Amino acid sequence: MTVMHETDAVIVGAGPVGLFTVFQCGMVKVRCHVVDALEAVGGQLSALYPEKPIYDIPGHPSILAADLVERLSEQAAPFHPIFHLDTQVSTLSRRDDGRWLCGLSNGDSITARAVIICAGGGAFGPNRPPLDGLAQYEGTSVFYLVRRREDFRGKNVVIAGGGDSAVDWAISLSEVAARVMVVHRRPKFRAAPESEARLKQLAESGAIELVVPYQLHGLEGAGGRLSAVVAATLEGETRRLDADVLLPFYGLSSDLGPIAQWNLGMDRNLIAVDPATGATDAPGIYAAGDICTYPGKLKLILSGFAEAARVAHSAHDAVHPGEALHFEHSTTSGVPKG
Repeated sequence: MTVMHETDAVIVGAGPVGLFTVFQCGMVKVRCHVVDALEAVGGQLSALYPEKPIYDIPGHPSILAADLVERLSEQAAPFHPIFHLDTQVSTLSRRDDGRWLCGLSNGDSITARAVIICAGGGAFGPNRPPLDGLAQYEGTSVFYLVRRREDFRGKNVVIAGGGDSAVDWAISLSEVAARVMVVHRRPKFRAAPESEARLKQLAESGAIELVVPYQLHGLEGAGGRLSAVVAATLEGETRRLDADVLLPFYGLSSDLGPIAQWNLGMDRNLIAVDPATGATDAPGIYAAGDICTYPGKLKLILSGFAEAARVAHSAHDAVHPGEALHFEHSTTSGVPKG
């Protein structure tokens, strides 16, 4: 059964800028629903490099990407945002009453006075390995990102890939999993040198098994539960790996997806906005973060945070027309109830 939701603003994208936009909207009494194509909040920070440090967040000389996502989620939580994850805004249309109707890929819909696009480089989705029967295991035994490493305690985990995500999670999960096996097509990994060195140290000690040079070949199991992953060399030699979980880390693919069909003013595949307001050329639609562009734009998380504050104030005018917004610093206003 489909559901029709109503709110003040729909935020498209649950990455760091989208999460901070929830907070900024809450501070000006704008209620939000958040839609993201990934299975968890955090965007690329969660999906690609959760254990990598970020050095240009004010007040944090160094903070892990996953920790930043956790802090932003905590900051947004008092305003009770409603998240629609593993979901896209498929259609966007203007109603006769001036509100926007967002049709979701799961069949639900949301009406709102404002739409704020914080979609980074567009809709991100995992690059799936071409394996027969893969879909039946997704969400139960096959995962494309790690939400909590404790979910893998005591399990036999196969990680496929040779980039930062594969190497970082192999190192981390070796501390909790019963067994970690890394399948990669060649001995050389595309990760940070210190991470690759650590991976090979753990392999030498027996804490991790490197299955190289192999590629994913097949899956075995029943009822959505894996029992084994089959890997093969280019010459056709196969190995059967007892496995409870498969984590294929082949990166994310991105494109504007449905956003490209929303008839917004674009500049080189980015949404053109007024830097003074974050407004697009459609009334009530705003953009912040890497998805938007204007003269002098810097693609930095901290720039996106500033843009989040700007679009929240602009959205207030769309949500509460005619109501004056008296600016107050948070040290004066505190955090209003959501």
